[in-house]
Amino acid sequence: MSRPAPVVMKFGGTSVADAAAMTRVVDIVRSQRQSQATGSQPPVVVVSALSKVTDGLIRTAEFARRGESQKAAALLKELLERHIAIARALTTNQRAEDLVTALSMQFAHLGGRVMGLALGKKVTPADHDMIVAMGELASSRIVAAAFQEQGLPAVWVDAREVLVTDDEHMVAVPDIEATCRKASQNVAPIIARDEIPVLGGFIAATAAGVTTTLGRGGSDYSAAIFGACLDVGEIQIWTDVDGMLTADPRIVPAPHVVPQLSFAEASELAYFGAKVLHPATILPAVSKNIPVRILNSRQPANPGTLITAEARRDGHIAALACKRDVTVIDITSTRMFMAHGFLRRLFEVFERFKTAVDVVTTSEVSVSVTVDDTRRLDDLVAALSAFADVACESKMAIVSVVGDRLHDDPGVFARAIVAIDGIPLRLVSQAASRRTFTFVLRDAEVTEAMTRLHNAFFPN
Repeated sequence: MSRPAPVVMKFGGTSVADAAAMTRVVDIVRSQRQSQATGSQPPVVVVSALSKVTDGLIRTAEFARRGESQKAAALLKELLERHIAIARALTTNQRAEDLVTALSMQFAHLGGRVMGLALGKKVTPADHDMIVAMGELASSRIVAAAFQEQGLPAVWVDAREVLVTDDEHMVAVPDIEATCRKASQNVAPIIARDEIPVLGGFIAATAAGVTTTLGRGGSDYSAAIFGACLDVGEIQIWTDVDGMLTADPRIVPAPHVVPQLSFAEASELAYFGAKVLHPATILPAVSKNIPVRILNSRQPANPGTLITAEARRDGHIAALACKRDVTVIDITSTRMFMAHGFLRRLFEVFERFKTAVDVVTTSEVSVSVTVDDTRRLDDLVAALSAFADVACESKMAIVSVVGDRLHDDPGVFARAIVAIDGIPLRLVSQAASRRTFTFVLRDAEVTEAMTRLHNAFFPN
């Protein structure tokens, strides 16, 4: 008879920010283990870097790029000291000495590499990934040792030995088939021994063993991939809020927790700016129909938000989301009129420069799109200008209303328009799924628009 499936428990940066936060993680994992049915497999734990550490490592890479070796060295020393202080607070005796030695060696090796890069004043995307990977490597080592110190049988696993990607550094694409093979080889045996695997999220490696990363927020994605490969029963995302909220609390005061969402709703909300969840997280879970639960590591007794194939919820709307700092690109050409190949030519330009489009609206002779990745904006404009007039407008935002049942009530859209009456709208769009409609407006108008919509659809 097979044992009940394990659970993946992913803890974000604020959940492992310091020794007190990591102690809460130990307690949460122990409680999870004790609450499981007899014979259940142990959880798989995935952790982010300590809060703000990735930012520090990105600054380190920038110092190296500018040849400022002393600033880079000082920042790495500061980061190492922070990790060592936490390590000594959580472990004792030989375990503490072994952990401090391992951390010191990792940072010393990284420091040598960074000094070499600073000498040449050049940091490639591969170098960048090598530098920022230190955050997850260090935090996962400390968490594994903290578990062992508190009597939980844990094994540290270098996530680069499990998660396989292509070589598109900084935004690598996972090879799911290869990763599942590695998970069977390097993680499943640990679970079979009734021990807890502890891995860093966000980091991976190519088939040749070169370090890559999945992009900011990629720890959620890592956790979901591991969960899909290991056929877990649930993926838990532990963060610093009580679940998915009806709006961003930094914009709308006192939003409500959404008790349950569908996979489709959660994907839309994540894509359009909900910070609780990485947009790609849901995909591996959907492929295996694995429930995802969002929980608060500071309030572990709270039920959080459960994400499943179908949501059971009163009301047509799930939540609001907003994506800020987007750019609107207007492409206009009389040659577009009645020309069947124009759109293909237009979107081939975005494909060539690997720039995703969020919102699209069209008319007889123009197309307007929004992008949030402007790294190749100049190249895009130059290529588009070869066959059209192009204009760009920055400092814009997307406000989205999301719900599986929007199509059940044709009055929802009208209520939204009435709620934001007087706020200038740049673009308006409804997805083909009729699950989302979006308003593109000036970023300066976001707070007013979100507050009015929230008052209209989620009155206190």
